[in-house]
Amino acid sequence: MNVKEKDTVTREERSLLETLDKSVRSEKVHAQILPILERVRTQLARRPNSLMAWEPIALETFGALPSAIRSGWVFILRAGSDTGAERHPNSHQRMMSFDGTGDLKTDAKSAENEVQTESEIVWQSNLLVSDPQALLERRWVSIPQNIWHRPVIPKGADWVVVSFHTVPAAELIEERPGAKQMLYLSEQGETAKTRRD
Repeated sequence: MNVKEKDTVTREERSLLETLDKSVRSEKVHAQILPILERVRTQLARRPNSLMAWEPIALETFGALPSAIRSGWVFILRAGSDTGAERHPNSHQRMMSFDGTGDLKTDAKSAENEVQTESEIVWQSNLLVSDPQALLERRWVSIPQNIWHRPVIPKGADWVVVSFHTVPAAELIEERPGAKQMLYLSEQGETAKTRRD
């Protein structure tokens, strides 16, 4: 389900996205995200072969959030990259374009879809922008549990997103086609994906 598909977005989901949007856009929260953003930007700059870098954000940063939200994150996705297909078997993800633009492609099936390779997935485009005046539908995407998605970032500028999940940061699982899984926060504290050859 994607927020652009107005017929399939429930009132409850839209209300949740509006709550998250209000929080992230508040001056207080924005000011607290900026130092995290700079740390993540430094991580990405130090790793020229990485497609992206990220850091979880303490939920207290956002003030009162819906109880379903169990973790918040800042991701910076490198300009000109396609991070490949992934899904979260244990979390519903809501993502906001914070700075820049990108295409958060989702599986057009919008249902659990077991695949071995990315080529088996038919993609639906969800071009997101960071303009605070843009409609919610142009800034947010909602990705239910087990739905394939892939960020594609145009050349020119990195894409900064703020993401919310329904599991704590230490439990968030990423799965790639062929059932390859990893935790976002590994024991080694690895915080950047590298280019796939």
